[in-house]
Amino acid sequence: MTAPLAGILVVDLSRALAGPHATMMMGDLGARIVKVEAPGHGDDTRGWGPPFVGPEDDRQSTYFLSANRNKESIALDLKDEADRDMLLRLVDRADVLVENFRTGVLERLGLGIDALMERNPRLVVLSITGFGHDGPEGGRAGYDQIAQGEAGLMSLTGSGPDDPQRVGVPIGDLLAGMYGAYGVLAALHERSTTGKGQVVRTSLLSAVVGVHAFQGSRWTVAGEVGRAQGNHHPSISPYGLFRCRDGAVQIAVGSEGLWKRLCAGFDIDPATPGLETNGDRVGARERTIEVVEAAFADWDAEPLLARLAEVGVPAGKVRSLDEVYEWDQTRSQGLLVDVEHASLGRVTLPGPPLRFFDAAGGETTPRDHAAPPLLDQHGESVRTWLEES
Repeated sequence: MTAPLAGILVVDLSRALAGPHATMMMGDLGARIVKVEAPGHGDDTRGWGPPFVGPEDDRQSTYFLSANRNKESIALDLKDEADRDMLLRLVDRADVLVENFRTGVLERLGLGIDALMERNPRLVVLSITGFGHDGPEGGRAGYDQIAQGEAGLMSLTGSGPDDPQRVGVPIGDLLAGMYGAYGVLAALHERSTTGKGQVVRTSLLSAVVGVHAFQGSRWTVAGEVGRAQGNHHPSISPYGLFRCRDGAVQIAVGSEGLWKRLCAGFDIDPATPGLETNGDRVGARERTIEVVEAAFADWDAEPLLARLAEVGVPAGKVRSLDEVYEWDQTRSQGLLVDVEHASLGRVTLPGPPLRFFDAAGGETTPRDHAAPPLLDQHGESVRTWLEES
């Protein structure tokens, strides 16, 4: 089975999460990822925890494990001439180089992007920064929570305008990695025509602003500033988390037809004054919530979900992560992979979110995955390959 990116060599100079997430996505699709790490300590995330797992003398960070499957590790000191030469030999053979250094760091190391692309004109470079490589705050250090705040996401997240909250995962890093991988694939496609590589740049700021969606145009077009309002949609009602007798369920009433189904199924008058249209219900959100929760008050969550399914209203529960990973539907989508780790033995990791099928409907999704590497685990084999090739 041929993976979509088989034959592509990626040199990964990144650390933490945005760049490593981008390269992991490429590795999931069959690219060969050579992760270059600092000798002695490696990627910063090797020290991020707890939780750590494994033998007391060889503890492994579960944070690192989350972003580095399907990679080889080589430890190189980029201030050392021999190691820098080894990196350049890798670059000469590479299709893609990924870096997330602060602006100017590579140039000070004698590894400026212009010089690397002069050595290898077919090289595609992905450069990820916190706030952009230029502009009045170009080069500013970027960490996910800072970017979530600066890019407006925290102002939209929380129980209300006075309760800004970060998203429960480092979403700015993850989105920057996803956009970066998307840009690399576009540049590789263009290279197949032009024969030349190019630089792809994104940032945590760009990635978060890139997913503002309707909240962005709400301001740029209508002049309204979106604010956090808890678990209810700002433009659709009823759409959110609603209490019932023994807990809560989520419903998504995204059309007038669904509103009528909900009303018919739970003895709500669809022509209740002030709630006739979605616009009315958004304008009277608290009243809408009261009406729906009154209809749900005598229902326990599980039979309520069954009833909502019966009447055709999209609904669901709020699962804890252990419930998600034990859910048959999660497993059916290939979202868990088993790998053999050099120190931990057989471990299960969250898997890639893409599946591939041929024209006949046969699944061609790559299924063979490598565990995240130990620091410099592949140093000798990579050096031998460079010597022999």
